[in-house]
Amino acid sequence: MPDAARWWESFEDPALDRVMEAALDSNFDLAGAVARVEQARARARIAVGARLPMISASLGAESFDVPANAGLGAQLEELGIDSGVFDAFNLTLPDRLDLTTYSLGANFAYEADFWGRKRDAARAAAAEHLAAEADFQAARIGVLAETVRTYLEVVDLRRQRDLTADLVGILEEQEILAEVRYERGLTDIDRLYEARRAVVDAQTQLPRITGRLADAEGRLWVLLGGYREDVEQALPDALPSNAPLASVPNDVPANLLLQRPDVGAARERVQAARYLVGARRAELLPSLSLSGSIGLLSTDTGEWFDADQWFSNLTVNLLAPVFEGGRRRGNLALAEARLDEAAAAFGRAVVTATSEVQASLTGLSSSGTVVSLLRDAADEAAAEAALQDQRFVSGVADYATFLAASRNHIAWQSALAVGKRDLGYARLALHRALGGPWTLQGDARADLDTTSIANADAE
Repeated sequence: MPDAARWWESFEDPALDRVMEAALDSNFDLAGAVARVEQARARARIAVGARLPMISASLGAESFDVPANAGLGAQLEELGIDSGVFDAFNLTLPDRLDLTTYSLGANFAYEADFWGRKRDAARAAAAEHLAAEADFQAARIGVLAETVRTYLEVVDLRRQRDLTADLVGILEEQEILAEVRYERGLTDIDRLYEARRAVVDAQTQLPRITGRLADAEGRLWVLLGGYREDVEQALPDALPSNAPLASVPNDVPANLLLQRPDVGAARERVQAARYLVGARRAELLPSLSLSGSIGLLSTDTGEWFDADQWFSNLTVNLLAPVFEGGRRRGNLALAEARLDEAAAAFGRAVVTATSEVQASLTGLSSSGTVVSLLRDAADEAAAEAALQDQRFVSGVADYATFLAASRNHIAWQSALAVGKRDLGYARLALHRALGGPWTLQGDARADLDTTSIANADAE
């Protein structure tokens, strides 16, 4: 059983596994999604930190040097305490006042979260973080699914290019035979024109396929973060037979749908919006904040550790909104509207997931049936081509009959290659619809009838 997180391994294609490893290693979209998750994680840490007290250390030195007749000296003169008073007490007032004060302390600030505003804000940020994680998984599945699809397209176009080249060779042989038969009077000019037109039609298909192949390969290198020579050398020229699928639940249960990252992200955003409503409601109520500082204060650094030099202060504020022009109630109304929007998005995500899964199940079954029919026709055409080859070598059948059988065989091979590609697309669609893998739990779940798929995948 492949690892559930590495759902593409169910294709049992080593070349595809190498391509997917390269995409996981160097895709730019995935790198951007990882960065967005880190941003959400940082915002969640910030919100949690806002609930805790803020404590900071301080180390300072305050110095002032002013004339004695300014500042404090001027105020003393206004009170009538002039030089005569100082002379009476045998005191001398200096010409300048010079003092340096040193301080060492700690400051703190804290807002009591009585109404749960900060708690709900932290919970909302945590839910957004989980939503970002789910968005990353959605981006991951999207990138990997596009990589698988482009890989299938590249390999199919390589197969179509080779088959078309073989078809051109057969049509050119048929054109030569038509010319010979026309020159001998055994056929009319219309048959010759038809043979020539068939050659030109096939020849014009080659550059078209080559152009489409170049475009698909370019998109693949973008998904892989640049050209990879090792991947280029590993790409096959034909798709292998698809490995038989594990049993797929016919009626997908709700817990299996919830593994879809887009559903998970929508659910977490409903939670985040609900918590944000609680935080906005708490903003309408009074808040209590405390701030203060404690430490040592002295004019001499040698006395910093003297217990008598300690100081402290404490400030308590009780704030209640009185008039803000309806800003806070507007914020609450906005949060409630966002909650309604998130709930609607969640419902849409669930309904979309359900419909996509059902459509994918039907598409997978239909594609399996088509491939089974095409393989039977291709096997029959191969047997007929081999028989006509033997008859031509034995001299029983003519060369024209052999060429017609070979042309028919190539046509069915081309149709089968397209069918196998479409079956790969159908498998990919189901993986994407289910968010990656699928699992069965319990005996009550009915299995999808995969008989036609298993037959289509068997060589």
